[in-house]
Amino acid sequence: MRIAIAQLDPTVGDVEGNLERLRRAAARIAPGEADLLVTPELFLAGYPPRDLLLHAWFVERLERAEEAVLALSRERPDLGFLVGTVQRADGPGAPGLYNAAVLVHAGSVLGRHRKRLLPTYDVFDESRYFRPGPPARAIPFRGSRVGVAICEDAWNDPSFAAEPRYPHNPIEELVRDGATLIVNPSASPFHRRKQLDRFERFSRLARAWALPSVFVGQVGANDELIFDGHSLAVDASGRPIASLTPFEEEVRVVDTAAPGVDERPHVLAEQESIRRALVLGVRDYVRKCGFDSAVLGLSGGVDSALTACIAVDALGPDRVRGVTMPMRWSSRGSVDDSLELSRRLGIRCDVVPIHDVFDAFQRALAAAFEGRPADVTEENLQARIRGTILMSYSNKLGALLLTTGNKSELAVGYCTLYGDMSGGLAVISDLLKTSVYRLAEWYNRAEERIPAPILRKAPSAELRPGQKDQDTLPPYEILDAILERYIERQQSAEEIVDAGYDAETVRWVIRAVDRNEYKRRQAPPGLRVTPKAFGTGRRMPIAARF
Repeated sequence: MRIAIAQLDPTVGDVEGNLERLRRAAARIAPGEADLLVTPELFLAGYPPRDLLLHAWFVERLERAEEAVLALSRERPDLGFLVGTVQRADGPGAPGLYNAAVLVHAGSVLGRHRKRLLPTYDVFDESRYFRPGPPARAIPFRGSRVGVAICEDAWNDPSFAAEPRYPHNPIEELVRDGATLIVNPSASPFHRRKQLDRFERFSRLARAWALPSVFVGQVGANDELIFDGHSLAVDASGRPIASLTPFEEEVRVVDTAAPGVDERPHVLAEQESIRRALVLGVRDYVRKCGFDSAVLGLSGGVDSALTACIAVDALGPDRVRGVTMPMRWSSRGSVDDSLELSRRLGIRCDVVPIHDVFDAFQRALAAAFEGRPADVTEENLQARIRGTILMSYSNKLGALLLTTGNKSELAVGYCTLYGDMSGGLAVISDLLKTSVYRLAEWYNRAEERIPAPILRKAPSAELRPGQKDQDTLPPYEILDAILERYIERQQSAEEIVDAGYDAETVRWVIRAVDRNEYKRRQAPPGLRVTPKAFGTGRRMPIAARF
């Protein structure tokens, strides 16, 4: 069968806009060029629609959209459409919906698949909205029996799931029902190193059941989730027939009867995949939230430099504004490096000193603070002054404020509420500090976009004279290794110490992570590029003792 893989970028909730994307995708396919066009999972709604699904008016809008798909299929009788949507469940009870895919042709519904396996872990919460579907059945179409398995339905197969999460295997059900190929409409969020793992799993599945298989992935970003697409088709031996371009919309026709090749599909280098993911995340967040431009603070450090590079790649230099806000003990290099970075990136950078504003606050608070020595209060005040200035830029210019904090700082609370945490999107909040340096060096591999002094200098918040991050924090290579084990691998303190790390340092890091949950709960959404990011995929209590 000739499958038109529609690797598309839907906007959550924009049903009419998503329909128009479908129409444009169909228009790119010449009459007779393909048998079946397949969209990603829940395409008409956009993934993840979250609590929009609890509103009856939204479900009704999706039902009207399905009628529009039927009308489109009447206009294109040469082409079938397999489209991700929802379906109301029969009978009482909640949830009252299925996550569904409907196959239509020439104005008729030929069949539906209702997702069997509903992920409810990490960033997924599908059991909140959907019922598990009934046993999977193949759908007859043009001499084939199309086995539809929506996203998670394909990932419980014993060919790679040593310990299955679910009691059912929809792929086995489809095979028993005579499926001649597997089609897997998906919304599979990106994280580093996932692309090759996804291919290898899908290849093993096809080989285990001796069926050609097609993975149709969503591309684009919705809130903190980034979808790389990277759709693919493999033959019955698990060899790749086609692999679509990651991080870009693409419509490509693949023939599932064609032989695959004896090589893995091209996979981007890890740093390049992270770069493209973050660029796509910023671009889509700005566009889908209705902004035209972005603003960010430039400190002369590596975090803000990397964030600026990503913003320029996402939006173009004319749509990015930098602001550097020196204090009397800011180093001259911080200002000079910020201006040089801006020159190299081609962005405007304003210099707004904060000495006078800080002094005005000091005078206003002098009576209230009389007799108390200066401490972290005065340091945080500087960060909050900068946050207020940047939010003023955002309000006046209508620009999205990008925060520049990294995962290491956010993890241990080395950041200031209503200060450097102010903003609308946390671009690098899922990159540990050592990962920030690796990606910054990747940016400089061909040309020095980030000035070398920024990469050489010791990290510092410059909130007091001579301050360095390592005055407060363990060395980043140690801190990040502990954080990776505690947050991403979910290891205990004992397990981390047994791996060779100093017990006192481990206890300090874990205490810092646990007691700063209240800060992270108030942070802007952060783009997810690791298997375990702060945000919807990590829900820890605040008022707790453990």
